Amino acid sequence: MKRVLLLASGGLDSTTVAYQLVEKGCFPKPIFFDYGQHCVDTEWERLLEVMPAHAEAPERIDISGVFKGSKSRLLNEADLWAERVSDDDLYVPYRTMFFFSAAAARAQSVGVSEVYTGFINSNHAKEIDCSADFLNGLDALTENIGPVRFSSPFRYSSKADVALEALRLDVPIGRTFSCQAASKLPCGACPNCVERLTALRATGLLA
Repeated sequence: MKRVLLLASGGLDSTTVAYQLVEKGCFPKPIFFDYGQHCVDTEWERLLEVMPAHAEAPERIDISGVFKGSKSRLLNEADLWAERVSDDDLYVPYRTMFFFSAAAARAQSVGVSEVYTGFINSNHAKEIDCSADFLNGLDALTENIGPVRFSSPFRYSSKADVALEALRLDVPIGRTFSCQAASKLPCGACPNCVERLTALRATGLLA
């Protein structure tokens, strides 16, 4: 089986990519970045639960020191009973770019030449670093500086597209986690939760 690196978070998108890779005969090595997110332990626990049997054991890498001082609500959990959280509050500066750089370095260090991600073409405010245009630009950058190549199978997809693929692959959708505002249980109101719920309704999984 071909060995590839996978940026994995325990969320629906990256988990679905993991199942795609196994179906294609690849052997994914999941890496999980602890960047100081308030939900880090929940994400890690879910990741350990949802990865397919033919994936390597996930590797957890601490990069949290880079983002110390950021006021992002992805790092500093809000009291949702008392505080209002906007899209702008959830932005983590240069997070995706740093993920790509760190993943490329890790891949080359362990002798892997391909890195897969579950990033989709996001329309969220402040998520310009998850757009298809941004991801295409990063691919062009890595072509000039090393052997590692990136693949983001859902870069042109909607969350509903991902949910339908997850259904086809029997991904444990209910065990995945991707809330931005709450660290234990999905809040149901942050951009990720709203997008996820809308997608699950589109597939018929939710009324």
